[in-house]
Amino acid sequence: MSQTILYARVSTTEQTVAHQRTQAEAAGFAIDAVVADDGVSGVSTRLADRPQGRRLFDMLRRGDVLVVRWVDRLGRDYQDVTDTIRELMRRGVIVRTVINGLAFDGATKDPMQQAVRDALIAFMSATAQAQAEATKEAQRAGIAHAKARDDAYRGRKPSYTRTQLDAVRAQLAQGATVSAVARNSGLSRQTIYRIQEDPAEAEAILARWAA
Repeated sequence: MSQTILYARVSTTEQTVAHQRTQAEAAGFAIDAVVADDGVSGVSTRLADRPQGRRLFDMLRRGDVLVVRWVDRLGRDYQDVTDTIRELMRRGVIVRTVINGLAFDGATKDPMQQAVRDALIAFMSATAQAQAEATKEAQRAGIAHAKARDDAYRGRKPSYTRTQLDAVRAQLAQGATVSAVARNSGLSRQTIYRIQEDPAEAEAILARWAA
């Protein structure tokens, strides 16, 4: 017998499991079980590597419906999300979102639903690729900028690591607010604003201190 499972990732005080379940039920989902990861960074940890994410994969069976508030709950970035969605569809699991009511169903035969599904997956993959290319370009520009400096002054040591910078840029590219990114990363809003306004300089600072 198929079941409907809600997967919730709780990374801030506003995103309680109870709140996400209430939202799902208000959208018309009859939830049979809830699986939740609390305090796990969604931008640095794959779903399959999260404690309850592994349990989720063990629970899901063909014909089950996996409900998430939005697709960002399923991976670190859109490329990771699309890989996860494809794997779940391959297993016969239907993925549905509370926001916008999207459905990813590998078994659907309706041409329109297939077209919308595939277009969304392609768009998310393209977004991930574009973000990856933008990050690489910013890194190259930052390194070049650092090497072009004639003086040895490196300025103030950056308050962020390479992992944090990549995570911040990925979240901003996905439309997250500065406040949300600050909460998720543990960095100040001022730091997030500086990264957002001049990503090449943010890369240059890291490059100068790595030299």
